[in-house]
Amino acid sequence: MVKEDSSSRSTVVNISSSDVPKDYVTWSTFNTVFLNSCCLGFLAYVFSVKSRDRKMAGDVIGAQSYATTAKRLNIGAVAVSIFMFIVVIIILTQRK
Repeated sequence: MVKEDSSSRSTVVNISSSDVPKDYVTWSTFNTVFLNSCCLGFLAYVFSVKSRDRKMAGDVIGAQSYATTAKRLNIGAVAVSIFMFIVVIIILTQRK
């Protein structure tokens, strides 16, 4: 049996979820695999991983910057992919 010393102390640090930026890795992975138009999905994935690394290092400002870039690239990848899909549908329906 282990005796606990009354002089030993532990510290618990609570981090509020509003302070930790999202890194968008899941969205970037989806865009890389399925919607990688103009390599925007891959670039978003790179920035998402950089954001996660900065978050683990404790640099919240750097993580937020990379996360914002990843989010914008993900939005661009989805928009370009939807546009290209619509163009392909229009071209295929005009051929008939």
